[in-house]
Amino acid sequence: MALLLLANAARPGMVEAATVDHRLREESAAEAAMVSELCKILGVPHRTLPVDVAAGNLQAEARNARYGALDRWLAEQDLPTLATAHHADDQVETFLMRLNRGSGVAGLSGIRPSGNVPGGSHRLIRPLLAWRKRELIELLENAGADFARDPSNRDQAFDRVKLRENLTDAGWLDIGAIARSVTHLAEADATIEWMAAHEWAGRVKRIGRKYVYRPAAPRTVRLRVVSRIIEELGGDLPGSGPRGSGIARLLDRLEAGEQANLAGVLASTVGDAWRFEPEPPRNTASQP
Repeated sequence: MALLLLANAARPGMVEAATVDHRLREESAAEAAMVSELCKILGVPHRTLPVDVAAGNLQAEARNARYGALDRWLAEQDLPTLATAHHADDQVETFLMRLNRGSGVAGLSGIRPSGNVPGGSHRLIRPLLAWRKRELIELLENAGADFARDPSNRDQAFDRVKLRENLTDAGWLDIGAIARSVTHLAEADATIEWMAAHEWAGRVKRIGRKYVYRPAAPRTVRLRVVSRIIEELGGDLPGSGPRGSGIARLLDRLEAGEQANLAGVLASTVGDAWRFEPEPPRNTASQP
C-alpha cells in the first residue's frame, strides 16, 4: 500500500497495480478489494489476480504462483517493469537467514534492487530497500490509508517469523547499518562475477560437448566458473542448478586430483586442467 502511494506520487498516471489473491485465507478477497478501492480513489488501474498455490512448501509455492501471475499480467498489460515493496527489514531478515545456513557471498548479498521477475521475462525493481518497515507504516498512517495485517507474519511455524520476533527484541542491532552491509556484499559479489567472466574467457575451452578448464583464479572465482560449466552441461536435466555446497564438494575432489560427478556431469583432472563432460548413459538393459 505504501509503494502504491509513493509510486503514484512519483509517476502520476504512469503506474498500474495488481493484487495477487492466494486464496489461502478468508480475508484475502476483502484485502484485495481494499487495494482496489484505494486505486479507484487514486485513479490507478487495478486488477486482482487469483491464483492456486500448489502443495509443498507453502511460502515457496505461494511465491512461485505470485510471480507467475504477475509476469503474465505484465505481458497482458504491456507493462515493462514490476515494482515490489521489499524493504530494509526484509533485507536484513533474508541476510540473517542465509548467514545461519552458511551461505557464500552470492547468498549473503541479499535481495537485489533490480533483476528479472523470478521465472518470468520482465524487469523487476525493488525501490523501497532503503526504507524501514516502521517508516512505511508511518507513511500510511499519515495518509490515512489502511493496510492488511497478514496473520502468517506472526505464525511461529515459519523461520522468518521467528527471526523477525527476535530482531524486534534486539534493540541494539542497527537494521539500517546491516542493510547497508548487504549492499556492500552485493558489490563484492558483482566483482567476483566480473572476475569469473574473465577467468571463463581466458581459461575455459569448449571441445564438442566437453569443457576443459585450466584454473588460475582464487577458489571463490573457481566455484563460479565450475558452477557455470555444470549448468551449461547439465542445465537441461530435471532439478538442474545444483546448490553451492554440491559445487564446493566437487571442487574439493578436483583439487585433490580425484574424479567427481554432479548433476549428470562427470569431472576429472587431466594434468593441470579439469575436464567436464556429460556422464555416460547407464546400462539399463534387463538381466536374462
